[in-house]
Amino acid sequence: MSVDAWPAWPAPLRALAEAGVERRYRRGLLLIQEGEPGGTLYFVLSGRLRAYHATADGQEFTYGRFGPGEVLGELSLDGGPRSANVEVETEARCRVVDVALLKRCMAEDPELAFELLCRVIQRARTLSDRVSDRALNKSHARLVKLLLQESQAEPDGTRLTAQPWTHQGLAERLGCSRPMVTKLLNDLREGGYLRKEADGRWRLLKALPRK
Repeated sequence: MSVDAWPAWPAPLRALAEAGVERRYRRGLLLIQEGEPGGTLYFVLSGRLRAYHATADGQEFTYGRFGPGEVLGELSLDGGPRSANVEVETEARCRVVDVALLKRCMAEDPELAFELLCRVIQRARTLSDRVSDRALNKSHARLVKLLLQESQAEPDGTRLTAQPWTHQGLAERLGCSRPMVTKLLNDLREGGYLRKEADGRWRLLKALPRK
């Protein structure tokens, strides 16, 4: 990929990415494993990656999906353990920067430290919002919120999700079990609120109940 086609990072981050090594990752690769030592930054040029936490009983909670322009790994630059797993959902290309190179670049450009600090704060705020949402809202409220966020209004007055969602995929996004999602979806379908289309997308037939 030409440097001119790179995402529009601020100048200090762009210079750091240019100093790194470009690598390509295949779909399905576990790029980062939760608990392993940190110290590496990944500047995403193309593709999509998913950050998630896996519980001991096999359930997964997805923190987010990241594409071109995202920077991953900044929460473990102190060498501490990684706080999440990161898998490659679609073939990806990244510029990779290790902590030794990062320190040299920060010594040359103090503005780089400020840019990274801002990203750490933004990431921490996002994670905090997700934890609060998970703790304060019941599974049904989170499902309704997600369906509304991920759907668009149609000319016939219904709403249609932009992409297909499996029960497992919804469970990962909501941070609850697959059986719970199945029960909630069945209740909404039986009530005439929701319908699954042939392509796997969900159509909201009328205003969803808040409880």
